Amino acid sequence: MEGGKPLVLIPFFSLLKRASCILGLFSQNPAISITENVLHFKAQGHGAKGDNVYEFHLEFLDLVKPEPAYKLTQRQVNITVQKKVSQWWERLTKQEKRPLFLAPDFDRWLDESDAEMELRAKEEERLNKLRLESQGSPETLISLKKGYLFMYNLVQFLGFSWMFVNMTVRFFILGKESFYDTFHTMADMMYFCQMLSVVETINAAIGVTKSPVMPSLIQLLGRNFILFIIFGTMEEMQNKAVVFFVFYTWSTIEIFRYPFYMLYCLDMDWKVLTWLRYTVWIPLYPLGCLAEAVSVIQSIPVFNETGRFSFTLPYPVKIKVRFSFFLQIYLILLFLGKCWLCNRLFPVLSLEGRVK
Repeated sequence: MEGGKPLVLIPFFSLLKRASCILGLFSQNPAISITENVLHFKAQGHGAKGDNVYEFHLEFLDLVKPEPAYKLTQRQVNITVQKKVSQWWERLTKQEKRPLFLAPDFDRWLDESDAEMELRAKEEERLNKLRLESQGSPETLISLKKGYLFMYNLVQFLGFSWMFVNMTVRFFILGKESFYDTFHTMADMMYFCQMLSVVETINAAIGVTKSPVMPSLIQLLGRNFILFIIFGTMEEMQNKAVVFFVFYTWSTIEIFRYPFYMLYCLDMDWKVLTWLRYTVWIPLYPLGCLAEAVSVIQSIPVFNETGRFSFTLPYPVKIKVRFSFFLQIYLILLFLGKCWLCNRLFPVLSLEGRVK
């Protein structure tokens, strides 16, 4: 005290610098304001020299916002001054020489490289969070898989149901006459369903479903060979009655199989449908095999007559190999393959039927 008046002293000022703000640590009971880019500080405090007034003025290098924020603690005052433009300054004050009372707080100092690392860490944390959200929880993935399988089975069921109902109605109205134009009325839908059935084999191969891959693949190749090669490439075969029986047996099997899978996706069990799914295929599967074999046998003379897919071996053999030769081999493979599938499917389906 001098003449009864408190001394006017400059407080110790530790500086913590960031790209968008400046933080200072001061003493108690402050009067803080910013005018014309100058920070004005005045406070009454008790220090080594007793009760005194602490005061200073600090002109910043660049523009700052005129509303400083501060937080009062028992030991200090934390002041935050926001820059008008978020950028790095080469120094704090307008004067080049740093004021003596101003000292950086190196424990909390943040330079440009530190800020970049901090921003990078925050960005990585944000990306990791987005990645986890995009992957979803196991329950979400299971729901998505069930929804996908339900829609696939629904589309297949609608396609085969349309063909089954259409062929049944046409048979009751037209009788045997409906046999001979079955291909022209049903081919587009059958093409669609059989091409879509490739998804079923892929699902089994990649583990989306627990179905065995080989039976699904053999059935896919066998049906598509009959549909695209025997019927699709030979107009003479498209007007035969055997087309009706092939398409009808295929459709009858599938109108029970796909609804069963749909209910399975919903964790539901309808005992009547379950019984039909594990029973109807037993007579229909051999009938379908027989119809496919008849179509191959009927196509042999047609391929011999047209010479389609036949070829001649190069010199010096020069033997003409008819496609009918491969069809005869296919007949043998057809019966062997169907017998193998029956041996594989019968115990599996019977066991599943008992479990259900």
